[in-house]
Amino acid sequence: MKVYVGNLPWSVTDLDLRNLFTPFGSVQSAQVVTDRDNGRSRGFGFVEMAAHNATQAIAKLNEHAIESRQLRVSEAQSKPRA
Repeated sequence: MKVYVGNLPWSVTDLDLRNLFTPFGSVQSAQVVTDRDNGRSRGFGFVEMAAHNATQAIAKLNEHAIESRQLRVSEAQSKPRA
């Protein structure tokens, strides 16, 4: 299952994101989305992990505070095709 993680502090890296979700199970991928022009974080990312682990992680990490920012964690929605 792909999980959306929003409102990330700018300092969070891919590894930080992976480490945040690892206690809930094996993480297949963790990526902070960056601006293609300057390489800086855009403040959100995605994590992929098994559905039952992802459900637990969403329940525990949604509204969890990191560096005084409350995360928004939910199942990722498919992008509408144009």
